[in-house]
Amino acid sequence: MRKRWQFWVGLVISIFFVYLALRNLHLADVWQAMKTAKYWWLVPGVAVYFLGVWVRTWRWHYLLRPLKKIPTRTMFPIVCIGYMGNNIYPARAGEVLRAVILKQREGVSVSASLATIIVERIFDGVVMLGFVFFSLPQLTGLDSASGFIGSIRELSIIGAIVFAVALAGFLLAAMFPQTAEKIASWFIDRLVPRRFREPVRSFTLRFIGGLESLRSPLDAVMILFTTVLIWLLETGKYWFVMHAFPFEVSFFALMLMNGIVNLSTTLPSAPGYIGTFDAPGIAVLTAYHVAPEVAAGYTLVLHGALWFPITLLGAYYYLRQPLRWGKEVQDMRREEPQAGSPESPHKE
Repeated sequence: MRKRWQFWVGLVISIFFVYLALRNLHLADVWQAMKTAKYWWLVPGVAVYFLGVWVRTWRWHYLLRPLKKIPTRTMFPIVCIGYMGNNIYPARAGEVLRAVILKQREGVSVSASLATIIVERIFDGVVMLGFVFFSLPQLTGLDSASGFIGSIRELSIIGAIVFAVALAGFLLAAMFPQTAEKIASWFIDRLVPRRFREPVRSFTLRFIGGLESLRSPLDAVMILFTTVLIWLLETGKYWFVMHAFPFEVSFFALMLMNGIVNLSTTLPSAPGYIGTFDAPGIAVLTAYHVAPEVAAGYTLVLHGALWFPITLLGAYYYLRQPLRWGKEVQDMRREEPQAGSPESPHKE
């Protein structure tokens, strides 16, 4: 029931954002912009995007080093499968999917690998907000053009506070793991029903162990640098696809668009971020005086170019070694060592 509830909420939000994206547009002009686009520009765009996926894979390899050293080439298919899962399932289920597949193929604890994935998302959010703040002086006209309620700048500030608090909490938990474990146990003993305490405690201890890569300031800086590179490469795809359409904005404008649309896709939505990607993208370009129909055509093509290649590649890798979601997942959960067992929660 809970998954159905999440699906319907996401579907309603997507429909609302699609309405915001398409209202007041002449759909025939949008189609004309898409028909006359120079689609060969998608080739270098997709190439630079997959380079970014490879860098993203290296970042995950770097985060997982304290748990297990896994070659980047081994992890690349798992990252692609995760992208596929995010694109076809609601609620970013691909993140859990790649953690479970990593457990299946490499024996890394699901809870620990989930911790590294959440760290990735926090750094992604920090960089996305950095892209937005870098262009704050240009946001003045965005609110009136976007059709959204509220101030983009105010939402960016709220988001910055949320991500900063989350990042500070993870860094403190990484630097002082014993204290973090004591605090977590205190809350578990008081808030979690008795029969669930030990499974929750085991998961929490392994989760804290997954933050080990953040204990070194140099490692944290390296992860931040890699994250910036990842999103600059993805913005490069926006830049290449732009040349397929009859408009031109600066690379910094596309950085702003990248930041806003990816922050918007953190909202619940239908699979594939339908609407939550498109409406903000069209709004940003319209604020830069791009014709709305051209902005819509570009955003829809860009969305498709971001969705189809990685989803198809992820499906290919998944079908080569699929995960059987029934009994096999339950078996892997039972294989998770309990807290206090001889096997350390921090090492494989």
